[in-house]
Amino acid sequence: MRSIWKGAISFGLVTIPVKVYAATEQRDVAFHQVHRQDGGRIKYQRICSLDGEEVPYSDVAKGYELPSGEIVVLTDEDFADLPLPTGRHIEVLRFVDRDEVDPILFAKSYYLEPEDAGVKPYVLLRDALEKSGQVAVVKAVLRQRESLATLRVRDGVFVLETMLWPDEVRAPEFPFLEDKIEVRKQELAMASSLIESMSGEFHPEEYHDAYREAVQAVIDAKVEGREVHRPEAEDKEPAADLLSALRASVEAAKKGRGERKAGEKSGAKKGGRRSA
Repeated sequence: MRSIWKGAISFGLVTIPVKVYAATEQRDVAFHQVHRQDGGRIKYQRICSLDGEEVPYSDVAKGYELPSGEIVVLTDEDFADLPLPTGRHIEVLRFVDRDEVDPILFAKSYYLEPEDAGVKPYVLLRDALEKSGQVAVVKAVLRQRESLATLRVRDGVFVLETMLWPDEVRAPEFPFLEDKIEVRKQELAMASSLIESMSGEFHPEEYHDAYREAVQAVIDAKVEGREVHRPEAEDKEPAADLLSALRASVEAAKKGRGERKAGEKSGAKKGGRRSA
């Protein structure tokens, strides 16, 4: 991995120099826009809407549109003069229970690696934070934008999770929230039973991106000149009412759970024979 930023965790009077790495990556299949006839790449030009001339990238600036439609042009120099109080520091503001932070605020995750001179204070803060069971609320500047973030420990490494500012989260203003919807006791009991029958431990490796795999299969088939086989859609009979749908779902969940347990036992027996 290549670090994208260097700075320091500022914890009281303690400074811990660190490198920042992106902790996640998107695995989408990447496409280019091409000419359907010959596969040629589609290119776009930067054309000024006023004089119709192509604009070199060096002459491109940021523009803020006023309600009147007028444009305020901002240059790199304008942004360079703006104060960024936290600078190259990840400033610890306070420590809170993780449950107090609404997950809707989380934006992106980064790993923090200590510089050689900061290994001991890094490990000290890491161990103390892990022992507390809390997360640190911090401020950090990444990519010329100040962000609120949390600092937590994962696999022995600090993870910086940038967050949205509170005013960036939309309020769910939906009409149904004002309606009085009556839920029958039987329906609630059946829904609770469905949740119970589908409960279990979370193992992310059990899940996969079926759409990405299907797209890759189409690409591979085209490269090799093979026919693309598409899975047939499963026909599902609609339930007569909500309670019937819940009951059928519970039965299906119990059946699926029983099959999984049987598979696990079978796998364990096979494993036992191999180790004997």
